[in-house]
Amino acid sequence: MATTAGTLLMIARDRNHRPFRMITGALTVLALATACTGHASAPAAAPERTASVRAASPSGRSIAQQAAVLGTAGTYQVSEQRLTFVEAAHTGPAGQYLARRALVTDIRFPRVPRPARGPFPLILFAPGFMQCDSPYADLLDAWASAGYVVAAVNFPRTDCRVGAAAYEPDLVNQPGDMSYALTRLLALSSQPGDVLSGMLSGHRIAAAGQSDGGDTVAALAASTCCTDHRLAAAAVLSGAEWPPMPGRYFPGGAPPMLFVQGSADTVNPPWTSLQLYSADRARARYYLDLFGATHTVPYWGTNRVERVVARVTLAFFDRYVLGDAGALATMTRDGNIPGAAALVSGGRLPPS
Repeated sequence: MATTAGTLLMIARDRNHRPFRMITGALTVLALATACTGHASAPAAAPERTASVRAASPSGRSIAQQAAVLGTAGTYQVSEQRLTFVEAAHTGPAGQYLARRALVTDIRFPRVPRPARGPFPLILFAPGFMQCDSPYADLLDAWASAGYVVAAVNFPRTDCRVGAAAYEPDLVNQPGDMSYALTRLLALSSQPGDVLSGMLSGHRIAAAGQSDGGDTVAALAASTCCTDHRLAAAAVLSGAEWPPMPGRYFPGGAPPMLFVQGSADTVNPPWTSLQLYSADRARARYYLDLFGATHTVPYWGTNRVERVVARVTLAFFDRYVLGDAGALATMTRDGNIPGAAALVSGGRLPPS
């Protein structure tokens, strides 16, 4: 498995991700090498990484107060770092040869003094087709401000940078990208001297994704092709079963899952999320029905529907990643809004 690549640079940004002033200089570059089962090995190389740091969701709470309210949005300021993980050439899940893949990964994490850092729970995020993480910034910031490290993996053949060269069938390889990025992030957290050192909990890990990113996360959590058993929970936002994905969905043993769907979505219509929700036989499965919502409005920018999604997904992660049993009551309260949303569970069908 190849090592990370990029140059580490810290830049402050505003909430629209525009750089506005330099915070610090280059950080120490470390040589890293990590092995990963099922991938070709590669010689260790000096990693180069790009990173940025910005403030968001300011908090005046003390460190002790912050620890006491882990899981509450707005508790922490948020910093951001960009890493590029370079995955060695290997065989994909459908048996095809894959050349090396560069995974640009944008990481949001709670900003706290180093002696008090972590370990924090981790949420991997998969953007939609031809998207990077920027349109989802407010949603991802809400999770990070509650004490989660949020790592958005921008896929090499379907992200916002590829333009006309975007190749949607590469989705079959994206669950593997997510697992690879997770392995590299945990490796960085376990090593001293890194900006992520000691920050991540290896046992409190979730995944979330929207649209094709939701398809990616559904396979990562529940398909025999690419299940990552390190996940404690998964949120599929307007996602679907991707038909070319090898393997079988929900053979048993899926983590708790939340399916979020707008009833007016014409890209991934409601039946696609209902198919996943109905196939999942686990007791802990939920469906958030957003009345009249389209494909992207619930997840992009700040609006009434996005705030519902932010609150319900955070409560879901608090329950199944942090183990906060009281978060179920929060999910029920925030997911059931007359005329706007309904949250059902255990196979019960939504009203719309």
